[in-house]
Amino acid sequence: MPLTPEQCRAARGLLDWTQDELAAAAEVSRSTVRGFESGQRDMQRATMAAIRRALEGAGVSFLDADGTSGPGVRLSGPVLPN
Repeated sequence: MPLTPEQCRAARGLLDWTQDELAAAAEVSRSTVRGFESGQRDMQRATMAAIRRALEGAGVSFLDADGTSGPGVRLSGPVLPN
């Protein structure tokens, strides 16, 4: 499942992470995170995977869209410090 900008922002919100903290955890630039979350930048598959791994490693689970609701996020365990 691809990561959406909305899921990325929501996941950061659940973790109380800044864009800088996500960028550091995913080993990408802050401008990459900012551009993706604002919809101004398309992500390469490897970059999106790095961001997703960082968020999942910190305790976020991604939810697929179903017939009644869109994609989402939730915490799957305790929040790990960045």
